[in-house]
Amino acid sequence: MIQHARTAGLRWQLISLLNKTRPHTASEQYLFDVVRLIYPDVSKLELRRELDYLQDRELLTLTKQPIGLWFADLTRHGVDLAEYTIECEAGIARPEKYWES
Repeated sequence: MIQHARTAGLRWQLISLLNKTRPHTASEQYLFDVVRLIYPDVSKLELRRELDYLQDRELLTLTKQPIGLWFADLTRHGVDLAEYTIECEAGIARPEKYWES
């Protein structure tokens, strides 16, 4: 249960970070460095696993270079999720929108 909450939280942090970097593409290393401030024990494998998950959900696109570097950009669905204009399905721990209740 704790691991599930961590995974869902990490996914939200990645969406939020990518929204803040728009319109620029974010490197895996940048995402790793920032996420490590929140989750100090995060591994690159864990980060890549969650980036793949978010790409499978069509919330971001990944560019995987042959030399092993990954880069990420939000899709329009990812932007909409980050901006609270669409519902958030299970698996991503997006905080409740409290500022317009």
